[in-house]
Amino acid sequence: MPTEILMPALSPTMEEGTLAKWLVKEGDTVSSGDVMAEIETDKATMEFEAVDEGVIGKIIVAEGTEGVKVNEVIAVLLEDGESADDIGDVSAGSSPAAAPSSAEPAQSAAPAADKPAPAAPAKDGNRIFASPLARRIAADKGLDLAGITGSGPHGRIVKADVENATAAPKAAAPAAKADAAPAAAAASMATGPSTDAVLKTYADRPFEEVKLDGMRKTIAARLTEAKQSVPHFYLRRDIQLDALMKFRSQLNKQLEPRGVKLSVNDFIIKACALALQQVPEANAVWAGDRTLQFEKSDVAVAVAIEGGLFTPVLKDADMKSLSALSAEMKDLATRARDRKLAPHEYAGGSFAISNLGMFGIDNFDAIINPPHAAILAVGAGVKKPIVGTDGELTVGTVMSTTLSVDHRVIDGALGANLLNAIKDNLENPMTMLA
Repeated sequence: MPTEILMPALSPTMEEGTLAKWLVKEGDTVSSGDVMAEIETDKATMEFEAVDEGVIGKIIVAEGTEGVKVNEVIAVLLEDGESADDIGDVSAGSSPAAAPSSAEPAQSAAPAADKPAPAAPAKDGNRIFASPLARRIAADKGLDLAGITGSGPHGRIVKADVENATAAPKAAAPAAKADAAPAAAAASMATGPSTDAVLKTYADRPFEEVKLDGMRKTIAARLTEAKQSVPHFYLRRDIQLDALMKFRSQLNKQLEPRGVKLSVNDFIIKACALALQQVPEANAVWAGDRTLQFEKSDVAVAVAIEGGLFTPVLKDADMKSLSALSAEMKDLATRARDRKLAPHEYAGGSFAISNLGMFGIDNFDAIINPPHAAILAVGAGVKKPIVGTDGELTVGTVMSTTLSVDHRVIDGALGANLLNAIKDNLENPMTMLA
């Protein structure tokens, strides 16, 4: 029977997307790995590859369609010997494994009852991604998809993965919760007055309604949830930058022939990465009923883009030189603004940095991005009166920082040790090269 092609989840937070462009048309033959469409996720525009071979029998969702839910049917693939006449009544917005139409003869649904149902697309709350053909083969062979490793794009289980697999008794599938995440996101964004109430309040004032795109919806849902569910507390320190500014100037002069120019932000990234090594208990994330403590320092850095932000992750930042961190950060920031980052480049990390100093902000409190345990908010370096080492009043460059901390992972004293380590690294920049 024809294979339904489903809207894929192309990023960790994707719940719906925009089918930006079809790169195939009805009647085209595709093979596994062929690029079929461009899909806009909540973070980027990505290519969608075929996982089975066949002929495009019908395109269900037209290009340019917004708000297509993950796992909705977007097209139908025909196998050898099948024709468009074999395609049933599949419409946009339908989902796979729908119940038979009441108009069909009752006996037509009876044989299906003798076959095992396809494995539920959930395991411990996580979806199992598999092509419809792979699901049918698994059902025929009595295979549990939870025990099969996928070789398709993003780990999706495809035909080849199940053809040679050994049949085993199916584990009882937990109740499907496909709609739980979208419902939670909608609920978290719905805090405060209702849309109708707000519209009524401003009915006599001119305004323009601005539709939320996928990124803005995700930011609204995740940060509302974070602020409501993560027990934040805040630690603040002023950091003197005079030694760092002098050291940076010397380094940039020496690195000029190589075309390298270090920013203050590069030093902040390095200082935080090293501090996570100096205070390893703070290099952790919250994982529901436990914490995960990491060996390496993977530091996320917030990058503002039009309509939202990305937090690309610099992995193993503690092991990299300042010039390597600078080059990597510039590359990640450029591709973030072009929405060309792959999901693995902005997922993960245990710690984040949000620097609004470049916008002239003196200080602010940042919201933790779960499952991270902390985020450092960085303000501008400004000239202020300070007391020098000799006790005399002088003028120095001072930067205000605020460390937002998840109290479930990091207690007060531990958070203080982490922020003090960051401060010591920045005020003694030469030690970061040792």
